[in-house]
Amino acid sequence: MLSTISRVIERYHQCPAPAFIIGIFRILYGIVAFQEIIFLFYFHHLIFDPIPYVDVEFPMIPLFLGLWAIVAGCIIVGYRSQSAIIANYIFWIVFVNFTPMQRDFDGGFDLFMIGVGFFLIFMPIARAVSIDNLRYKLQFKYQNIPVLPKTCSTLSLIFPVLICLGFLYFDSAVHKLFAPHWLNGLGGWLPSSMPYYMSALDLSWMLNQEVLQKSIGYLILVFQFTFIFFFNRRCLRPIYLLVGAGLHIGITISLNIYPFGLGMLSVYILMVPFSWWKTLANKLIYQAPQLAVFYDGDCPLCNRTATIINHFDLLQAVAFKDLQTQADTAPQLQKYDQQVLLTDLFAVDLEGRVYAGVDTYIQVFQKMRYLAVFAWLMRMPGVYHLTKAIYRRIADNRARNVCDESCMPSVVARALPVDLYTRIFESYARVKPKQFRFRMAKIFMVLLLLQLNSTIHYGFLYRFYDLSSVESPLANQARILSNAVLMLSTTFLGITPHALYLHDHFEGYDDLLAISYIDKEGREQWLPFINEQGRMLAPNWGRVHSMWANIAVTPKINSARLSKFIMKVTAFWGTKVGLDLNNARFLIKHKEIHSPEQWVFNLRKDNLSGEWKNIGIVTWKNKHYQLNLQAIK
Repeated sequence: MLSTISRVIERYHQCPAPAFIIGIFRILYGIVAFQEIIFLFYFHHLIFDPIPYVDVEFPMIPLFLGLWAIVAGCIIVGYRSQSAIIANYIFWIVFVNFTPMQRDFDGGFDLFMIGVGFFLIFMPIARAVSIDNLRYKLQFKYQNIPVLPKTCSTLSLIFPVLICLGFLYFDSAVHKLFAPHWLNGLGGWLPSSMPYYMSALDLSWMLNQEVLQKSIGYLILVFQFTFIFFFNRRCLRPIYLLVGAGLHIGITISLNIYPFGLGMLSVYILMVPFSWWKTLANKLIYQAPQLAVFYDGDCPLCNRTATIINHFDLLQAVAFKDLQTQADTAPQLQKYDQQVLLTDLFAVDLEGRVYAGVDTYIQVFQKMRYLAVFAWLMRMPGVYHLTKAIYRRIADNRARNVCDESCMPSVVARALPVDLYTRIFESYARVKPKQFRFRMAKIFMVLLLLQLNSTIHYGFLYRFYDLSSVESPLANQARILSNAVLMLSTTFLGITPHALYLHDHFEGYDDLLAISYIDKEGREQWLPFINEQGRMLAPNWGRVHSMWANIAVTPKINSARLSKFIMKVTAFWGTKVGLDLNNARFLIKHKEIHSPEQWVFNLRKDNLSGEWKNIGIVTWKNKHYQLNLQAIK
């Protein structure tokens, strides 16, 4: 078996893939991480304070979130990518394991982001669409820039999809086999009809189509079971790509766990067929440059300008030509004195129109398309004259007798930074190809065993047997070993059971709780948390939703946990709306809903209707919390 896997690995490793796909994947992953860090910063008092704004246990959290945001920004732009992705991986692990994030505010995708972040460490994330490449190019004259590698191994695209998506889907499908509403085809319909879980978008027109909903539910089951086996078949990959991306777009817009949907969607960029990218490039990239820009090849500033613009010219709209050698290729410039040409940046478009200075930059931005907004801004009265004055000052201060070839960087420039991908997948694989493919096969087998340990432990043994009551010493040792392995694989690789939204989650979920407050005028107002319908309001989505809907209010409500989270919500949002916790009063409201195992017409509307009853009072006196709550059941 190991030999068969090694041959498959060798086949994919020898197949080249465009490196820019991984660059785009890095950007999407970084954006998802960055938005989650901003979310954590906004809710840091609610999530990390034992008592929001009253008992601040982690005063340095904003600082570390700020550092993490900088790291995520570096990942997005591709600046010091290898160091940034390792730092991001460490930040995820530390925040998840050493703060209340995982215990009380599990976002549903933290471990997924850890797993994906781990694989990104070993991918060529800086090879394309990165500032790291630009920093390397800036060492050379524009015309002497060496050709950088533009491809990578297809294995670096397939492996993360196989592990991060394939293993996850198969594990999730195993758990779904024991959920009646999933077996009835209602796995997507039921959460979208529950007020705490639905988004603000009213999809009743779709939820009220029984055949459609059951078709979607069974499609999810088939898709998740078969993905790992067929996703990379050439004829089936577009189908799995479109179905999977469609399902996760549906999660993003229909449920209020959008970070999970966006995080999963980012991985799907690795599945886009290469031919699709080629077709898109043929439609977008110019067949010939639209603008010829002439620069002084002996001027460091001009060379850097040409290099930077060329780096961001994704559509290849601009061609740079050295005035020292190629001025005669543009007859339109013959009327200008050579000294005049060397003191400005001139451009000639396809119609033969000549531009100079700021007008050249305006044309460059316009031809690059995606930066056209800057061209429009620079044309505005006032802005145009200001940028022209700044440009003129810089251009006039550039004297050729001061800044000549001696100012240019040395020909012996530093090498392109060597990342772990280059060391392992290229250098090591080239020197010891047989050893490389067998070691990769062993790594895959280890990951497979780690996932099977999680799936069997939680999907079968934990579900059907009380492992703690087994008296066999051998069985107890196996259980202890399994738990230890689970702890390590979950912490560092994100391998975890994906038993999401099953029957034990919704069975008996018949109660909704909401909170209102009494304002300074004595009027009752709803906290910006749960609205009059019972829906969770933005931005209380993602991990805040998980705290309330999955831990505080559940089919079997734990009074101690409920009291804890009512305290945190009233302290946080009470302070946000301007209440004084020295003297504040809140009302706890309750209404009943339904979570059936069979399809019901208009369930979404029925669950959003109904009357609320006051069942409790929260009082804050001198920043001390007291809850008086009636029994719910």
